[in-house]
Amino acid sequence: MEILNYSQRYEKEVVDMWNKTLTVDPITVFKFRKQVLFDDNFDKDLCFLGVENDGIVGFLLATKRKFPYLERGLEPTRGWINVMFVDQEHRRKGVGKALVKHAESKLKSMGVETITLGAYSPNYFFPGVDKDNYGEAVIFFEKMGCQAGEESYSMCKDLHSYKISEETLDKLSKAQGAGFSFINFEYNYALELLEFLKDEFGGGWKRNALISMQNNSAGDCILLVLDRDKKIVGFCMRMIDGNPMRFGPFGIKKEVRNYGIGGILFDIMQLEMEKRGIYHLYFVSTDEPGKRFYERHGLKVFRTFVDYQKII
Repeated sequence: MEILNYSQRYEKEVVDMWNKTLTVDPITVFKFRKQVLFDDNFDKDLCFLGVENDGIVGFLLATKRKFPYLERGLEPTRGWINVMFVDQEHRRKGVGKALVKHAESKLKSMGVETITLGAYSPNYFFPGVDKDNYGEAVIFFEKMGCQAGEESYSMCKDLHSYKISEETLDKLSKAQGAGFSFINFEYNYALELLEFLKDEFGGGWKRNALISMQNNSAGDCILLVLDRDKKIVGFCMRMIDGNPMRFGPFGIKKEVRNYGIGGILFDIMQLEMEKRGIYHLYFVSTDEPGKRFYERHGLKVFRTFVDYQKII
């Protein structure tokens, strides 16, 4: 087997093999181009093809930042293996090991000290390794010296016939009596919201809201919580990747989290989605405390990911 840098002459083969091997995560050529080739940090010298007899037997995409990402900057000692797969008939023949070793060597020569699997912002395919659907990958990467970290969860809910519970309506009335109000985003709050998100939750959240504003979809996709002084203390949104069913991010200012307004806001968002004929809600990643919160609101886990890193 020969390891080559990516060439578009193999594009169809790569996408076809992706769909044959990563069966829970099929993609189109358009999505492949958008999230791989058109990513600001794409580097064909970090995108590798395992080639045998002029045919693809494996693929690995790695990343090191060329452009700063918000407050994280260049993260100069960090690299990613975004995705890797090997043709079914060529597994257990050293293809995957060779691709990973090649990527590690290249990343190390560029100053990388720690490699993360998936979880590359902003264009990740996976927030980690799916331990249930890709169990072989867990075994493989652990043999390659990757260390498991925390789990994260993808969750979803059917919104057909959704209605806000009497319990939530009672909480809403009490919250309103305490001076809180729940509104659809209005553009006179644009600058305040961007500042609120940057200060409370970081630049990634600010970026999501900013893109929604730029696309003129914020009024339809963002909800706010205001205190009695009409200052923003809570926020949630959906459709960060263009999919109207995708929920998040979602957060409440720390000082007011004991008022139960997070649960109220989430229930209002579910109703707003149903009003628009959006009958399925999902998000890609939350932690264990988040999982417990969403389970109380009727969501179910449909995928579990494990964070993996390796020091090289």
